[in-house]
Parts: sequence; structure tokens; C-alpha cells
Amino acid sequence: MKQILQSFANGKTTVADVPRPAVRPAQLLLRTRATLISAGTERMLVEFGRANLLDKARQQPERVKMVLDKVKTDGLATTLAAVANKLDQPLALGYCHVGEVVEVGRGVEGFAPGDRVASNGKHAEMVSVPSTLCALVPDGVSDNEAAFTVIGAIALQGIRMVQPSLGEAVVVTGLGLIGLITVQLLRAHGCRVLGLDFDPAKLALARACGAEVIDLSQGADPVAAGMAFSRGRGVDAVIITASTKSSEPVHQAALMCRKRGRIVLVGVTGLDLRRDDFYQKELSFSVSCAYGPGRYDSMYEDKGIDYPVGFVRWTAQRNFEAVLDMMADGRLRVAPLISHRFSLDEAPAAYDLIAGRQPSLGVVLSYPRAEVPEAREALSSTVVTLKSPTPGAPAVSFVGAGNYATAMLAPAFKAAGARLRTIASATGVSGVHAGRKFGFEETTTDTARVLSDDATDAVAIVTRHDSHASLTCEALRAGKHVFVEKPLALTAADVDRVADAARASSGMLMVGFNRRFAPHVQTMHRLLKGAVGPKTFIMTVNAGDIPASHWTQDPEVGGGRFIGEGCHFVDVLRFLAGAPIVDTAATAVGRASGAQILDDKSTVTLAFADGSMGTIHYLAHGHKSFPKERLEVFASGGILQLDNYRVLTGYGWPGFRSQRLWRQDKGQHACARAFVDAMASGGPSPIPLDELLEVARVTIGIGHRLRGVQ
Repeated sequence: MKQILQSFANGKTTVADVPRPAVRPAQLLLRTRATLISAGTERMLVEFGRANLLDKARQQPERVKMVLDKVKTDGLATTLAAVANKLDQPLALGYCHVGEVVEVGRGVEGFAPGDRVASNGKHAEMVSVPSTLCALVPDGVSDNEAAFTVIGAIALQGIRMVQPSLGEAVVVTGLGLIGLITVQLLRAHGCRVLGLDFDPAKLALARACGAEVIDLSQGADPVAAGMAFSRGRGVDAVIITASTKSSEPVHQAALMCRKRGRIVLVGVTGLDLRRDDFYQKELSFSVSCAYGPGRYDSMYEDKGIDYPVGFVRWTAQRNFEAVLDMMADGRLRVAPLISHRFSLDEAPAAYDLIAGRQPSLGVVLSYPRAEVPEAREALSSTVVTLKSPTPGAPAVSFVGAGNYATAMLAPAFKAAGARLRTIASATGVSGVHAGRKFGFEETTTDTARVLSDDATDAVAIVTRHDSHASLTCEALRAGKHVFVEKPLALTAADVDRVADAARASSGMLMVGFNRRFAPHVQTMHRLLKGAVGPKTFIMTVNAGDIPASHWTQDPEVGGGRFIGEGCHFVDVLRFLAGAPIVDTAATAVGRASGAQILDDKSTVTLAFADGSMGTIHYLAHGHKSFPKERLEVFASGGILQLDNYRVLTGYGWPGFRSQRLWRQDKGQHACARAFVDAMASGGPSPIPLDELLEVARVTIGIGHRLRGVQ
């Protein structure tokens, strides 16, 4: 199928061949009928992409600071590689979509194949979208009109935050698509509306919708106009739908409001707020979030769990329905807002239009109908061939094409000499990009195809943590070698299932514990072989804060941060100790205070069979300018100190003083090379199976204890 992608590196817009997405639980698979280009949001993305690196930095000073902090801790080369990889990722554009249901995901009710729905899907011939962000389109609403549903919901949510009442005077600043729809919806609420803009054509449309208007291009004073419009009392509310870096729209809104008036920001402006503006009148100021409650809530979007209507009347989906109802009965007219129409293949010209100087408003994209069998087959294909097969080296296929897979593992396996066979991703976009960049032979959205592919010798599993155990078992049962990104599993029962599958399989199992392969850690391992007596390890991890709502913190999806990442540090201490772990202790920071307990602020102690002890301080409440990882080893009267995989220093260590690298090396390339070499030679896994299972069981036990799980 075809999909519109944009490069963050150069701003180029392309129509790419992408495998159709797989329908997931709580989602709908839709065949696209029409989409609308958001002239505001998407123009900003295109302009950002087309800006040079210096201008990009000027637009995002907070990210520049993050980059500088990373340079201090990880080094210039590592940081530049990370930035380049981020900018190289393609962006799938679009969020105003109407299509026909092709397939209904597990757990979805209220939709059936053949239904016509509006959604926040991308500009693509087929999309898979959360069912809670879909709404049935009434028969009287055309495809082109239904494509305005999401834009209409954004406008409606801003109005709901204003809470207008019949007869109130409301100003709308900025008469783009959202502003013009806001005008109509306010009129439907029975409000008097004053529209402000610099564009005479948009002002004419607002006037046709029943608003009074002020042409700011003629030097009109918006504050004086607002006061006159409100009969000298001050307007009841201002909704700002403009896009500007200036803070003047907010300042002007405050000046024209009555005492205890309301200001809602729906667009994008500067936010240099002046206290006196709000203090003297006791004004309220709010920023509206997208389409309504539920947006960006993983429970609502990813799991399809709706808010009870008795407690949250207007969710994102119910806002969609309200907008469509008003289109159906004529209270909301969006057809006059369409300024241009393009076919999907003409999309680059459409984006040149919105980024240029030629006036435009609603730009609608039409999609070809799959009316012949060959076209339907091409549209529904889950595979895109990227290059001809090159048999010879061990063939590795990837399940997962996220940031770590593309930034670290794919280049590592390529450098190790593996034949990159297939890369699978959920949406298809990241798979196509990674496939072309690293030389995969094909990309797919069908994971089962990878596991059953006779040409695939090994499967690298780089998905969310909750799928690791099941995918590992399936691949092992299929006779594949498996390289699974940590963690191996999230529960002890899943570890047992993996153990059974591994012992019964002809394939070897490897977990991506790359740190034990890092050159500095290998040096430490060699030096510690000569140490006499027990060793003491102190591992300090400045993990960095991740919101509690992030998937890695979800016990069912990510397992929590210690299971998800702490397993790395359990493994590296197990490797350096060279002895089994016989006892553990774990304490979460904040338990006595009654604060929410997560496992990302904790101290863990490991006792080894040879009498050695290891302590892991895994802390998320430090500062990013401090190195992420530091390991200190006390043994035989000497000390080894490793700083962030860049510098290893020996204190009183016979024959060793220091080892330095030009760039950080956490061992990803050496780890992949060891796996590929073992495949080629038919040798055992670079990490013994018993150690993998031991580390998994120990880490899961610690993670559950830190979270208070019995």
C-alpha cells in the first residue's frame, strides 16, 4: 500500500510503498476513502523538517540542552550518532481520516466490516487505529466532509473548556480551519462571535458563518474591537486558534476580557504571560488538549477502555460523534472550507502548497478504490520486497523496528556479517525505513511470516517486553536461533515456559546482555580472574525519570523498570563474579513516606556463592548531566572503576592503570558478533542457558518485591 512519509532530516515528503498494518486488539483496520491535511500542524512539521540543523536547534532549545548533557556523559561521537538516527526516522503524517472497516480487532464492539468511520488515522491507503478514536459516519455526510471530524473535535473540545452560555460574546483569534469551525460551533451554542484574522478570504468565510469580523491586516486594534463588540463590558471568553511564536494574542485576550473571563488556547502561541493581566480581572487560562478526554491515555487508546459516560460525558470519541451529528443536520458546514483537492500520488505537491505562499485552507486527499482483484491484493499485502536475497551468511530476521532496533541492533548485526532477511513492524513505516537503510531483503507487518520463514536462521526479538516470552517460545519451537532483547520474560511462569522451549529446541537462545561484551567489562573480567577472595561490586545507575504512565512502568506491558532494564546490571555482576547468585535483598526508596512506589528508585543487594557481594543503586531522581552508569569493584587490595563505558581506571591494581575509549562502547557490536559467530560455527550460545534463566528469575523476583507484588 502507499503512505505519506516526511523526513525530519530534510523535510522531503514522499509517497512510499509500505506493507499494510496488522490489526491489533482494541483497534480497527480501515481502508482509506479520504484524508484532510491539517494546514496548521502539518505545515509546522514540514517547515521544521526543511529547516537547517541550526534552525532546528533554535526551535527546540530544550532538546539542545539534552544533547549537550549527553555529550558530557556519553561523548561527542555517541551523541551525534544518536541525533542523526533520530532525525533520520521518517514521520508518518496525518490525523484526519475517513475510511471503511476491513477488520475488527479483538475486544472491539460496535463496529463491523463495511462500516464507514471517521478516525485519527494517517495519510495511508490502510490504517489500524484505536476503536475509541473512531466514530460511525452518518449516511448524509460525504467522505470529504467526514475527513474534517478530528479538526472539528479539536474545536469542540476548546469550546467545552470555555463552557459558553446562550448569548455570551466570544472572540475567536485566528480563522484557519479550527478557527472557522469554532465560529460555527459557537454560533450553534447561541453565542455572539467576533473573528480576528489577517486574511480577508478567511474573514469572509467567518462572516458567512454568522460572525462579526475584524481585519487585523488593516491595522485594527483587536482590544478596542473586542470591547466595542461586548458593548464596553469586556468579552466573556476568547478562544485562541492562531499559530504564532508571539505572546501578544494571549495578552490581547486578557485585555479584552471582562472580569472573570475565560481564555482557552487551542492553537500554538508564545506563553510569556503577564501576571497583572490575569490578577486584576481574576481571569482563567486553559490549554485545550487535542480531541478530548482519552487522547494520549494508553488505557483508553491502546486497551480500548472507555470512560463511564456518567462521569466523563464528552470523550474524544463522543466529541467525534457530536461533530458528525452536526454535519449531518447542517449546523456545521465544512464543504466551503475545502480549498484544494489532490490525489494520494500528488501528495508532495499538496505539501508544497501548504508550505508555500499560495493561499490554501482545507486540502483534501482522495484515494484510489480497489475495484479489481489485483489492486485489492496489492492494497492488502503485508510484505514489501526491498532487495533480492543474498544467501550465504546466517540469515537474521527482526521482529520489531523501534529506536533500539534501528539505532543499535540492526547496524550491529550488519557489521557482524549477518544476512539481514526480514524486518517486521506493527505499522510498516519503521520497517520500510530500517529495511532500506540496513539492507534487509523484505519488510512485513506479519510476525507469523517471520517465524515460519525457511530462509530465516535466527530471529531477533525487539518488541515490547510483554511479548518477549511468547515470541521466544514460538521461534524456538520453529527451530530458529533466538536473540531476544532483554528482558527474557516478565513472570517466573514465563521463564519456565522459555526454559522448556529452549531445551527442546535445536536453536540456541541468547539475551541481549550487551554490557558483559563491552571492552572495558571484558578487561575487568580478565583482571578479576587473578583476584584472591570475595569481590565487592557497587553499581550506580543514574537511570533518569520516566513518567509512571509510560509503558515500561506498566507491570503487564513493560514489567517495571527494574525487570525491564535492571536485568542488565544483575547480569553484568553475575558475569564478573563468575558465581551463582544465592541470595538477594531489595528496598524501594520512598516506601516509608507513603509515596507511590515504583521500582526505579531502589537499592538491590546480590550475594554470590563464592562470598562476593554486589549492590545496585538504580535511581531515577538524579540529574542527566551525571553519567548514567558507574561500576566500582573492590578486590585483592585494589579497585577498578568503570565510568559510563568510556574510561576504566585501576587504583592499586598490579599491572593496570587505565583504559580509555574515544567513544562509549556498551558492547552491542561485540554481543551481536558473538551470536552470529556461534550460529556460523554451530557452537553454543555465548551466554550459557542456565545463566540466562538464573538472571531472569532473580531479576523478576527483585522487581516484584520492589513493587510489593506477592
